[in-house]
Amino acid sequence: MKKIINDPSTVVAEALRGIELAHGDLLTVIHDPAVILRADAPVQGKVAIISGGGAGHEPLHGGFVGPGMLDAACPGAVFTSPTPDQMQTAVERTDGGAGALFIVKNYTGDVLNFETAAELVETDVRTIVIDDDVAVKDSLYTAGRRGVGGTLPLEKIVGAAADRGDDLDAVLAVAQRVVDNVRSMGMALAAPTVPHVGEPSFDLPDDEMEVGIGIHGEPGRARMPVENADGIVARLLEPILEDLPFTEGDRVLLFTNSMGATPLIELYLAHGIAERLLADRGITVERRLVGPYVTSLEMQGMSLTLLKLDDQMVELWDAPVQTAGLRWGR
Repeated sequence: MKKIINDPSTVVAEALRGIELAHGDLLTVIHDPAVILRADAPVQGKVAIISGGGAGHEPLHGGFVGPGMLDAACPGAVFTSPTPDQMQTAVERTDGGAGALFIVKNYTGDVLNFETAAELVETDVRTIVIDDDVAVKDSLYTAGRRGVGGTLPLEKIVGAAADRGDDLDAVLAVAQRVVDNVRSMGMALAAPTVPHVGEPSFDLPDDEMEVGIGIHGEPGRARMPVENADGIVARLLEPILEDLPFTEGDRVLLFTNSMGATPLIELYLAHGIAERLLADRGITVERRLVGPYVTSLEMQGMSLTLLKLDDQMVELWDAPVQTAGLRWGR
C-alpha cells in the first residue's frame, strides 16, 4: 500500500486539520466529535442543511460546506458511518431557529445513525434519503438502492433553497423532487485501498471491469472484459435512461464523475460521448458538471448522473455557491 499518510488510524483526524487550515474562511472544524461547520453558523432564520457519511469520498461532504450548500458535514472513519453524537452536535451548532434537514445516503448505518440523532435533539429535524443508484437494489451496505453521485445535485439544490429562505416544508419538498428525478450508475477499472485494511477492496484483473459498483467498492451488476469509452458510457447510460425513464424532450443535468483516479482527459472524453448519446435521443443537456466530486479514494473508474430538470431546479443549481469543492456566482 502506497499512500501519503502517517498512521491509518489517524487519517481522518489529520485530514480535518488540513481542511481547517486550507479553508478557514469558509468553514470551522470541531474535532471531538468530528463536525465541519460553515464559518458563519448558525445562520438565524435559515433551515440548516446537514449531511455526512464515511470519509474517503472527498470533496463529498466536507468540501460542500459553505454558503449555498451545506451548513454542516459529519465525517465518519473511512467508508464508515458517522455516529449520532456528530449529527447531534451539528444540529446544535447550526440551529438558526428554522429547523434542520438531514441529507442521508441510503446506507444502513448512515440511515440508522441519522435517525437516532434526530431523536436526540429538540430542533425540528426532517430527513431525506438519496437512493439514486440504478445498478442494484440491495448491496453489502444497503436495504434498497445505494446513494451515490446524485447526492451532489441534491445538496447543491437543497442548499440553494435553504439559502433563499425557504421554510422546512418547502426545502423538504425540493429535496424530494430531486430524489425522485435523479439516477446514477458507476463502473471501476481498479479497486480502492482503505488505509486501515491495506489491500484493494476487490480483485479486478487488468483486462476486466466491474460495472455498477458502489462508492465503497461494492460489487455491481457484472464483471466483464474492458470495453472502449463508447462502450463504457453506453453501458452506464442505458440503464439510467430506462429507469426513470428519461425520454425525448427532457431537460437534464449531466454529471460525469471520477471515482478518484480517472484523469480529466478521460473524463471529458466520456462526457462528450454521453452528451452525444443524449442528443441522439432528443434529451437536452442544459447543465453539466465534470470532475472528481463523489469519489472512492483512488478507485479508477467513473460514474454518470442524470437529473431531470425543471425551471426551479435550474434556478437553484445556478444560484451562488461558495464551498471548498464547488463555487460559482459570488
